[in-house]
Amino acid sequence: MDEDIRVVELFAGVGGFRCGLEAASDRFVTVWANQWEPGRKNQFAFDCYQRHFGNSGSVNVNEDIALVKEDVPEDIGLLVGGFPCQDYSVATTNAKGIQGKKGVLWWYINDIIAARKPQYVLLENVDRLLKSPASQRGRDFGVILRCLADLGYTVEWRVINAADYGLVQKRRRTFIFASRKDSHHSEMLASADPEDVMLRCGFFARTFPVSVGTKRGLITVDIGSNAFSTLQKVSDGFRMEFRNSGCMVGGIIHSMEVVPEYDGPRTMLKDILVKDADPSYSEEDHLEKWKVMKGSKHMVRVNKKTGIEYNYSEGAIPFPDHLDAPGRTMLTSEGSRNRSSHLIKDPISGLHRVLTPIECERMNGFPDGWTEGMTDSQRYFTMGNALVVGLITKMGKTLLEL
Repeated sequence: MDEDIRVVELFAGVGGFRCGLEAASDRFVTVWANQWEPGRKNQFAFDCYQRHFGNSGSVNVNEDIALVKEDVPEDIGLLVGGFPCQDYSVATTNAKGIQGKKGVLWWYINDIIAARKPQYVLLENVDRLLKSPASQRGRDFGVILRCLADLGYTVEWRVINAADYGLVQKRRRTFIFASRKDSHHSEMLASADPEDVMLRCGFFARTFPVSVGTKRGLITVDIGSNAFSTLQKVSDGFRMEFRNSGCMVGGIIHSMEVVPEYDGPRTMLKDILVKDADPSYSEEDHLEKWKVMKGSKHMVRVNKKTGIEYNYSEGAIPFPDHLDAPGRTMLTSEGSRNRSSHLIKDPISGLHRVLTPIECERMNGFPDGWTEGMTDSQRYFTMGNALVVGLITKMGKTLLEL
């Protein structure tokens, strides 16, 4: 690729994909972006996106993607987006067509890919996508793979923990990279050994080095076989124990367990702390409550639906959080008093406190003050929903080499 790459960003949030790609190269030119938070009067994430990118020449749309999917421009080089893990089962309509569950965002992505045929697609989802639903392990991801195969794409995926590659947050996410079958990259994958794709020459292998895992070997499944001759049959009967790495070429799925190989610099929680945290973030008066929340628990609970008692237990979380390690995964409730929020002992003031919004921006690799203009709770919420920008920058650099 030598020319500019036209990018469309779906479910854009506060612009994590765009920040990461633009940090990789100015050849990534976002031409259209969509962000819509259903059921909310205030569209904080879109307002943040618009504040940073509103004068950049892209069309930024704050509407339900179901209503504007046909407005996505043509000639897309790269389609990106983070979408939620939902129920991707399909049903047969009265007209004998296939219809996905109403409101599931994957189907809008699928429609856009079918209509616009971008050269590349880069998507992000939670790590449990590979295992959902619990009643039919692997079905949901299988439906996505079959859709992409039917649209003429080869696919690679990897579950990546940002901290494994030197970044400051232990955030595990599934990344999916699809390339149109007429691209040079797809042609290379078609002739390559599947293990080589996952370990050496594939998109993720070139970006995030790995070695063979010791627990699980290569598994291969034909999702286009007679057993799964239609998408309906995939939805009804496909099961697979997907590994954390894989590829699909011509409807043949290959998957294997890999482990990260990284010996570069690493950023720790202590490295992203502000030097003058406002005293309002102090939790000195609530330490006993924090100790209980962070401590281990063993108790008997009752299932509200069945009335059956069961034993519940959970392990302790470090209290306070270790500063000489990467931070834990940020959730949308970060900053509030709950078990999952970070609680640190400030190395300068000596006070126990929650992370500030700027520190949360740094945890995801955004510039300081990126979410200014929102309430603190909204700043925490948007960062809990965001991706780690540094991972996208690494992927962007690899994409330029394809």
